[in-house]
This record gives sequence, C-alpha cells and structure tokens, in this order.
Amino acid sequence: MSQFNDRAVRQFGKLEFLARQVVEGFITGLHRSPYHGFSVEFAEHRAYNNGESTRHIDWKLFGKTEKLYTKRYEEETNLRCHILIDQSSSMYFPKDGEETKFSFSVKAAAALIHLLRTQRDAVGLGLFDEEVREITPAKLSQRHLNYLYYLLEEKLDYDGQSRSTAAASALHELAERINKRSVVVIFSDMFESSEAGLDKLFSALQHLRFNKHEVILFHTVDQNHEIDFEYDNRPYKFVDMESGEVVKLNPSEIKDEYRKQLKSYKEELKLRCHQNKVDFVEADINQGFSKILMAYLARRKKMI
Repeated sequence: MSQFNDRAVRQFGKLEFLARQVVEGFITGLHRSPYHGFSVEFAEHRAYNNGESTRHIDWKLFGKTEKLYTKRYEEETNLRCHILIDQSSSMYFPKDGEETKFSFSVKAAAALIHLLRTQRDAVGLGLFDEEVREITPAKLSQRHLNYLYYLLEEKLDYDGQSRSTAAASALHELAERINKRSVVVIFSDMFESSEAGLDKLFSALQHLRFNKHEVILFHTVDQNHEIDFEYDNRPYKFVDMESGEVVKLNPSEIKDEYRKQLKSYKEELKLRCHQNKVDFVEADINQGFSKILMAYLARRKKMI
C-alpha cells in the first residue's frame, strides 16, 4: 500500500505555483514572460514575409545582412522545476519518529510534482548525499511522473546504511547537469559532514544562481530536538547517524551552548540565502509538510 496520503498530496493542485522570475519555456496563463507566447528555446531563422508582425524580427541579423529574418521557437512547457532531496543518513532523523526529515521532504515533493503536473509544468528529481545518486531530466509525461513517485516511495524506508552529507560537491555537480534554466527546489538540513562549512555550501548555491536558476531551499529540521535541544533532564546516548560516533551525556549540561551555536548557524544560513537571492523556507517537520508547503505557496503568490 502506498505510504503517500493521496488527499494531502492532491490538495495543492488548486494553487498556482507562480515562478517569481522569468524561466525558460513556453509561458502561458499566470506565468510571467517577456516572450508573450513564444518559448525561449530558439529553433531557427526564416525569411520575413510581408504583412507579418515585425515583433520577432532579428534586428541584429538585419544589421549584418540587410535582410529581414524572424526567429522561430519551439513550444515547450510552462516551467521547468528540479526537486533535489538530501538523502544522507541525518535526513532519516528522528529514527523512531512517525515523521522523519526525509519522509517530510518526500511528501512535500510529491505534492509539488502533482501541482506542477496540474499546471503542465515539467519536473525532474535529484537525490544526493555525499554524491549525486539519482538525477532525472525535467519532463511532463505521466509515465515520467509515475517513475518519480516510484523513486520517492522506494527511498522512504531507511535502509540502515551510513551515508554522509557532502551537499556542496553534490550541488555543484547538479548545477552542471541541470542544463536549462529552471526553478530548483532543495530539501536539506544543510548539515555538512565535511569541514567545508557555509562558504563551500554557498559556493554551490551561487553556482546554481550563476546558471540563472531560481533556487528555493527548504531547510528541513526537527526544531524540537535538533535546534531547541528539548530532551528530558537525564543521561542519553546520542549516536551520529552518519559517522556512528557515540556520545553519552545529560542534555542539560550542554543545552545552552548547543542552542547558542545552532542559532548562530541558522541565522548565518538565512543571511547568506538572502544575500545570494536564495529563497529560504524554514521547514520544521513537527508542523507537517502540508502546513509548511501551503504557507509558502500562499506567500509566494502574494510576491508575484
């Protein structure tokens, strides 16, 4: 039986996922574009015929040849969207919880896929940890979307394998492999296993922005345990899901310093996203994917 709540996924089909910047594709309906019905996927020139609109004449070519040619374009989809999900071991936290960071991300991604399908927008999927594990092109066919749902559902259950996070290198690779301007939606806790730090992470996000993609980061965390460090006042054994390292301590002994450092990290993350024009979305899994995604889409609609 499918682990997706079909009703919850489909409720987003009535919302317009409006692109905040001009993206490639044959733009119709509510999507903004300077091309007014023409895609930006250039096909060829053809000779201008008297009586036609002069709107698409290539005046630069006229300046070189003194002959009139119009540009022809290939009609494509409204929008291209690539959904990238961090599948490192830390994303399966809390291990014994009803909702993990990964399951939250999968459900939100499923809702977006359905929404994009409803709007006839092409969607692709990428999965990464210390390297890119899966990347599909952005397509619109039902067969393709069924494959994306299959990939997502296949990854829902944690297989117990230790997979570290190297988001910086993975996002650099994905930036190279997404070769057409798109909306890129990332679900990740942004907890890097390496010593790369925020500089390397934002170098990767800047790579996506440099390639003209619009980037949306859903910072997916368990606010209660990972950020606020809300545990009972008793000894615990903490196990790093990626390295297997074990630490035994009473949370009350380090809570203040831990929260201070996590707050600083999160504020720096938000600031750098703002500076780099990356849309930062706080995604606390305790609130449920439906509430987080609905609130973001409503806010996004008002911004257009």
